[in-house]
Amino acid sequence: MFLGIELPQIVLSAIYFALTLGVVLLMALFLVWWERKVSAHIQVRFGPMMTGKWHGWSQTLADALKLLQKEDIVPRAADKGVYFWAPVIVFGATMMTFVVIPWSPRFIAADLNVGILYIIAITTFTIISLLMAGWGSNNKYSLLGGMRSAAQIVSYEVPLTLSIMGVVLLAQSLSMQDIVADQNKFWNWNIIRQPLGFLVYLVAATAEVNRTPFDLPEAEQELVAGFNVEYSGMKFAMFFLAEFVNMFVVAAIATALFLGGWWGPFGNESLGWLWFVLKSMGVVFVLMWFRWTYPRLRVDHLMEFAWKWLLPLAFLNLLATGLIYNLVK
Repeated sequence: MFLGIELPQIVLSAIYFALTLGVVLLMALFLVWWERKVSAHIQVRFGPMMTGKWHGWSQTLADALKLLQKEDIVPRAADKGVYFWAPVIVFGATMMTFVVIPWSPRFIAADLNVGILYIIAITTFTIISLLMAGWGSNNKYSLLGGMRSAAQIVSYEVPLTLSIMGVVLLAQSLSMQDIVADQNKFWNWNIIRQPLGFLVYLVAATAEVNRTPFDLPEAEQELVAGFNVEYSGMKFAMFFLAEFVNMFVVAAIATALFLGGWWGPFGNESLGWLWFVLKSMGVVFVLMWFRWTYPRLRVDHLMEFAWKWLLPLAFLNLLATGLIYNLVK
């Protein structure tokens, strides 16, 4: 049912997804402005102040208009098809993740019984698109950035998936709705039952979205701008927007899996969507704080941290969860 009108499920899902798409794009513009202000406060400066008068609120809109008007330059030796489709795939895959994000008990595009597997499968398209961007640009910096990004995402995908499996084990379901419903009391939130799992997820997710201190694929001192160095205009804007939308995606998944989703602190689901957004924005702030506080890791340290530290911790968390679940059961 939508606005009191009975509609077929496929139409209802399309409406919910279209609404989510519009909200998320606006939120991405807001996040760009918000990160500028957060970084300015951390670095004890003002940030954008002039455009739009009040704290430069329309600076992001001005930047978007500038990118819309810029010439779309394609390198002469680029693989045109691969070069064109790379930003489309990365942005499309990011948006498709929202199909299974439960904003409230009734606001979800599709409540799949394999929602977790869907998210893991969709995010792998990011690896393909970044490799396409690196290869299609016919630029050594782009290729190195794309290869670094693929290696990093594959490495951190393993502990991230294992940290999610602990939550799945407790909820006995792969459905995002079921996992949130299982956290109906504050003391049932998985951040309390799975603190180590949440920590592993947060660190691995930070690496997944190429945020500092894990932004090696875009290290300016080494690779200029990494995989998107040859992109301009709206193609560059799609990569840029995808980064911020991805940041909100991992925050929304963290909210659904560990922070009780739409549930309020006292177990009530009234204003569920508001609780969901507030929790997600809190996680986004933590990711921004990481970026403007910690220095970038060296590439060998980055890979060692994934395989020698995060992966054993993720296995330990999953093993402990299984043992405790069987004992309690």
